[in-house]
Amino acid sequence: MTIEHDYFGLIGDYWSEQVQYGDQDVEVVLDADPGSVTNAALDAAARMVGELELVDDEVRSHFVNQLDSGSSPVSQFLRSLLEGEGDDADTAAEAISRDSGDHDIDALRSLTLVRVDLRPDADGDGEHFAELEYGLAPEELDARLVAVIDIARDVVDVRYDA
Repeated sequence: MTIEHDYFGLIGDYWSEQVQYGDQDVEVVLDADPGSVTNAALDAAARMVGELELVDDEVRSHFVNQLDSGSSPVSQFLRSLLEGEGDDADTAAEAISRDSGDHDIDALRSLTLVRVDLRPDADGDGEHFAELEYGLAPEELDARLVAVIDIARDVVDVRYDA
């Protein structure tokens, strides 16, 4: 079964496209069961893609707020990359493109948004509507920081994938 949407076109159960954002390409994936997704949820997903810069800013602000806790996934992600040993730590340090004096903030600003997974079937408050995957030097390092947001763009989960 397929469904047609003004932005996404014909949707089976999977849709993917490279979206230009700033100076980078971001892979945007829509994973939806056409039989259970609503047009309103698809419209919300399309708005999210259109407002990717705002969504990214909101998520990065959430990351900054998590720096206060040394046990947060954001802190664990940064510690593993920046305080590790060997080539990965060197690669991560070289990927930081800013120098404000606050190394953690500079690292967060230097993250690359790699992928956005949209799941419009999960359109309730607190549900996993979208996942935003970030990497520092993502072509060279496998570690990812993933933020999960609901349809209202509230962050419901952050995890560090090594």
